[in-house]
Amino acid sequence: MSKTKTPITRREILIGGAAAVAVAGLPLPAAAGQPKPASAAAPQKQVRGETHMNRITTKDGTSIFYKDWGTGPTIVFSHGWPLSADAWDAQMFFFGQNGYRVVAHDRRGHGRSEQTWTGNEYDTFADDLAALLEKLDLKEVTLVGHSMGGGEVARYIGRHGNKRVKKAVIIGGIPPVMLKSDKNPGGLPMSVFDGIRAGLVADRSQFYKDISLPFYGYNKPDAKVSQGVRDSYWRQGMQSSIIATYECVKAFSETDFTEDLKKIEVPTLVIHGDADQIVPISDSAELSSKIVKNATLKVIPGAPHGLCTTHADQINALLLDFLKA
Repeated sequence: MSKTKTPITRREILIGGAAAVAVAGLPLPAAAGQPKPASAAAPQKQVRGETHMNRITTKDGTSIFYKDWGTGPTIVFSHGWPLSADAWDAQMFFFGQNGYRVVAHDRRGHGRSEQTWTGNEYDTFADDLAALLEKLDLKEVTLVGHSMGGGEVARYIGRHGNKRVKKAVIIGGIPPVMLKSDKNPGGLPMSVFDGIRAGLVADRSQFYKDISLPFYGYNKPDAKVSQGVRDSYWRQGMQSSIIATYECVKAFSETDFTEDLKKIEVPTLVIHGDADQIVPISDSAELSSKIVKNATLKVIPGAPHGLCTTHADQINALLLDFLKA
């Protein structure tokens, strides 16, 4: 009889990694490295001086960067605004170490992907995700989306169906729709999103520094603030183009995903923090989990919007249980 491998915890990974660095006598940056991709890289297109990176080219000629690590059942991650695939480090490292293939792309206009002037809306985002799945020929995947990435997962299924998808996960997701209206009285007023746009235009660098506080719940009196996490948020934000992040505000605030959610036929896990100051749970997860036919809602007490980082161990445990169910 074979023995079931006990999943490695994030804490054990960190301790083991530190020990390995100490034994080798190397500084951490020199010892750190990405796991070998599970599949060959797509044909390369040089962008901003970068070469030899995993990339696909979409139907409109846009170069999309992606990470592809590990082997096993496949998880595909879609990041939030204004971040990149790097926002999934805690999840990709954990699941890559625990027998899963993990794939995450930088949305167009974000991270290492090409900075396009057009296509910064959900139909195109969903088609870009479809191009990635088709290029890598990924099937039976679990799609995981955080924040506006949750909308990307919903719109992908709405436009491309469930055939490549085994399960879906929406974490801190924006669906069904953020903007307040007669049909959505619990939403946020347009003034909130106008303020975001104004902040981007006036001084987006300072805006990203400021918004990282409520994003991770660091503006709470009892918060244990990580300057490193805030710096990473700022770095990823500044990697994105101003046109993409500006137009994404309209995309994530005004797009209605209700009909997309109705088309999801696979088991779906909806995770949200009840202390989310960016996407209030009452007008998002609590509604989405009722619209999706086969959805389960998991609420993490005290968790902020950036819970994949601040509550990584809890997120990873919930995901692992869902994947094994």
